[in-house]
Amino acid sequence: MTEPAKEIAYGPVTITVQRTPQNRRLDQYLHSRFPTFSRARLQTFVKRGAVLVNERIVKPSYQVTSRDVIRIELPEDDHRRMDPEDIPLEILYEDEHLVVVNKAAGMVVHPARGNWSGTLVNALLHHCNQLSERNEPSRPGVVHRLDQFTSGVIACAKSDQAYDQLGSQFEQRSVEKEYVALTDGEPALDGDEIDLPLGVDPHDRRKVAVRLIGGKKAITRYEVLERFGGFAYLRVRPRTGRTHQIRVHLQSIGCPCLADEAYSSRSEVLPADIGLEDGEPLLARQALHAHRLTLDLPESGKRHTFEAPLHRDMEQMLDALRRRTKGT
Repeated sequence: MTEPAKEIAYGPVTITVQRTPQNRRLDQYLHSRFPTFSRARLQTFVKRGAVLVNERIVKPSYQVTSRDVIRIELPEDDHRRMDPEDIPLEILYEDEHLVVVNKAAGMVVHPARGNWSGTLVNALLHHCNQLSERNEPSRPGVVHRLDQFTSGVIACAKSDQAYDQLGSQFEQRSVEKEYVALTDGEPALDGDEIDLPLGVDPHDRRKVAVRLIGGKKAITRYEVLERFGGFAYLRVRPRTGRTHQIRVHLQSIGCPCLADEAYSSRSEVLPADIGLEDGEPLLARQALHAHRLTLDLPESGKRHTFEAPLHRDMEQMLDALRRRTKGT
């Protein structure tokens, strides 16, 4: 196949390398092919699993050789103007460098294909007028992410200083993250560590799967807080930060998050599903909430823990399971 011209492209692109390039690092080679994307941004694509070489996830430093087949998912143009939007936010903390929010379930963190408005970034641009510009244009201030339907605490950088300091903490894994989850099924153990590598699902690139060969190291620790006869309430502490990590790891032990449309057998929970009188759905999104986030404040360096109260739908589901267990 003839190698494509050096021009912008979007969606899935496949390149068959015709000869060993002079710059053999994968990130350098991709930058030579797609110069409108910065090398740092291309490195991010590789680290997120959006680039496969010979159907394997590799590092940005991978040495490209002739006949390698590179598949890359290039995002839509995100250099469009982002409008501040007056969207209500539950602010947990704010100073001149940092803003911490209890994100609503269903809110996308940053603009992307299919969600160019109504995001957390749009809301923050209206609320504080300034976010760090260290990240990609569509992700100002975004240091870490939560899935669209995962609720809870998320920190965003207002200054470049904060972005650098927070990014370093996440990279060094000094940030402590604690989630709570309601699961469809009960773990066999009261607590354990799940150490299974994760990568792009070979059957559905929108999903993640356990990949014993070629996957990235992922570790999740859990503790059972309550059991409800076929359901459980867990405290979960991820030690790494892979996409969909908690959801896939819990699925791997037969206990997916309740109402997780992608990784469980149901997308909502009705009262009748748990043996109660029929009525409106109790839960209509994955039962996963980022409960606590502990980090060093960018300006003072002081260790601080932010806690996001459980959202109403998960409180409702938890109360229903407790009533079911008590037989009331």
